[in-house]
Amino acid sequence: MPRERVTLRDVARLAGVHPGTASRALNAATRSLVNSETAQRVLEAALTLDFRPNPVARSLKTRRSDTVGVLIPDLTNPLFPPIVRGIEDHLAARGYVALIGNTDNDDQREMRVFEGMRSRQVDGFILATARRRHPLLLRAAEDELAVVLVNRVVDSHAFPSASVDDARGSGLAVAHLAGLGHRRLAHLGGPQALSTGVGRYQGFLAGMETAGLEVDPALVAFADGFSQQEGARRCRDLLRVSPRCTAVVVANDLLALGCYAALAEAGLRCPEDVSIVGFNDMPFIDRVHPPLTSVAFSHYRIGAEAARLVLERIADRHAPVTATFLQPELVVRQSTAPPPRGG
Repeated sequence: MPRERVTLRDVARLAGVHPGTASRALNAATRSLVNSETAQRVLEAALTLDFRPNPVARSLKTRRSDTVGVLIPDLTNPLFPPIVRGIEDHLAARGYVALIGNTDNDDQREMRVFEGMRSRQVDGFILATARRRHPLLLRAAEDELAVVLVNRVVDSHAFPSASVDDARGSGLAVAHLAGLGHRRLAHLGGPQALSTGVGRYQGFLAGMETAGLEVDPALVAFADGFSQQEGARRCRDLLRVSPRCTAVVVANDLLALGCYAALAEAGLRCPEDVSIVGFNDMPFIDRVHPPLTSVAFSHYRIGAEAARLVLERIADRHAPVTATFLQPELVVRQSTAPPPRGG
């Protein structure tokens, strides 16, 4: 026989408080409104009775589900797990749960996941999938949904966002290589439909101008996606240009790993023949050979900031649009060195 369901009134009766007080104590978002000793008594009563709140009933009453949908383009990309962890930790501390959806950069799958989360009455969305012009975001704006972008921005700047200063990051990479004596630099950029691809390319151009170096259009290549395969493919194209570059500023660490493969295929060494700088400083990138010099920023902090912004948006859909840009730093490792003699 299934046991009788424990109710909120049962918990309140055991703790000796009003059901409203018990409700506030059991909700992480409102617990601070209750005396700490009373809250502890309610929590102990709930534990004793093995009380399990009914989120569906609660959402019908409050019109909130205390959930946030998080859309990620590729969960196998090492960049995203720490971002998701930052989101989850910040939301959990405030009584919210993150629902994670992987889109594989597929528009139809993204729409299915997005609509599926809407049907489950999520209170807001955090999107790491946004392109510079994104049809899904038009629908979100029309329906006045609470949406925040993470690691991406859109051209209209119509949505709150948490990302890194991409242009500054690429500029740091160029300045480092120029300081080592490199004069013939290439750029392997990301897709130009994404803000990360455009921002890092613009930073490369600005950095080259600041260093007094000329950009050779033949030494600029854009990948179709942020993957090792694309990095190898486009790096092969760059290595065919004569005279060859002595360093490559790469828009992403996965692309940079593809460059390693292309150099090995061509019988070239990094950094003795060609220096490589990546972007993101993703986990374990210091364990490859040679350890990759990369533009670093706190992935966890970007996730936590996106979560803070979406909760702010849930509380007030008409709050000012805020764009947060974390400042990057360059972590120098063994993939960069002065150019080869005569290079």
